[in-house]
Amino acid sequence: MEQSKNTHRHFIIYKPYGYLSQFYTNAKKEQKKKFLGDLYDFPENAMAIGRLDEKSEGLLLITTDGKMSDVVNGQKVDKEYYAQVNGDITLEAIEGLKRGVEIGFKGIKYITQSCKAFKLETDPDFPTRSKKIRDDRHGPTSWVSLILNEGKYRQVRKMTSAVGYPTLRLVRVRVGDIHLNKMNIGDVIEVENLEF
Repeated sequence: MEQSKNTHRHFIIYKPYGYLSQFYTNAKKEQKKKFLGDLYDFPENAMAIGRLDEKSEGLLLITTDGKMSDVVNGQKVDKEYYAQVNGDITLEAIEGLKRGVEIGFKGIKYITQSCKAFKLETDPDFPTRSKKIRDDRHGPTSWVSLILNEGKYRQVRKMTSAVGYPTLRLVRVRVGDIHLNKMNIGDVIEVENLEF
């Protein structure tokens, strides 16, 4: 009898602020860090497709299928981020993000690929983050959407800083056609498959 083609398991999660995009390590207790396994009892061979750094939040895909990560990275699947930045971001800065900016990556200068970027007209309705973000007494903030299909380490944060608007909060809202929607921080949803 033929075995089912899809014996892998797949999950969509809302990674909270302060969590690493990895699973337990032997040094977990010494590190006093929070890992994905603190959110849910994932299968033993689960892995994150791409990463979000410790201070970033939002959509993260987990799978037991190692080929899935290659598909997402190899096909240059779009990833959309909402970044709350320090200051009222200008059209000139948005245009700079679209064209590509120079950032540091592994000790060398790197020009980011052109991308889609626009200022959000209204603030997104995200759940309150565990660590408070500074309030408007310290000056205005604004939100920008960036849609990339590359993913260097801390790229979005480096990009907004490069145009003069450091990121205060960063939330990934979409990978391909998979959206964060109205998930709450820490939610884990198991799905039958991930399609890109």
